[in-house]
Amino acid sequence: MQKYTGLIALFLVLLTSCRGESVSPTAPPSPNATMKVVVDFTEGDRASWWIANDDVMGGRSTSKISLTDEKTALFTGFVSLENNGGFASARAAFQSLDLSAYEGITLKVKGDGRRYQLRFSQDGVFAGVAYGMEFKTTAGEWTEIDLPFETFQATFRGYVPRGIGPLDLTRIRQMAILIGDKKEGKFTLEIDWVKAYQTSK
Repeated sequence: MQKYTGLIALFLVLLTSCRGESVSPTAPPSPNATMKVVVDFTEGDRASWWIANDDVMGGRSTSKISLTDEKTALFTGFVSLENNGGFASARAAFQSLDLSAYEGITLKVKGDGRRYQLRFSQDGVFAGVAYGMEFKTTAGEWTEIDLPFETFQATFRGYVPRGIGPLDLTRIRQMAILIGDKKEGKFTLEIDWVKAYQTSK
């Protein structure tokens, strides 16, 4: 796992809470849906992942992402509200990811009952507009959560920017798993995979 501390400050502002309603665990889109793996951990390669927490602005939150013996990723840490903090995240970079043929994202996760966010960025820079959606986990249970792309909301420095179009699915460059639910305490999110889906017509 890499940590680019010198670059974190440039995109820190993206890691505030995404506005909008959270999505609860749901069934997979369809047994006949076409699926594309975006992230899994079967090869054990996490070199493109790094951590970005509120400590770069004086906060006290901590986190890490690690590989389990079951070939899943474990995102754990502690969210602190001290010094105006309150978030932690793990991010992955893609050279270029085209998901324009798909309707949305399905995640298989085992959480702790807290709310998390999935975010995408279509720019290669570390500061800019991010698109995300919040989802709720069920404590101790594996669930598959469906996040249609049409529900993803743009955010920039904690605000919904004006004049910004939808996520350009042809050029996704980054993905983030973030917790910023304004609750202090430990968190644990296990991730089996993240897939894009297209429901059969």
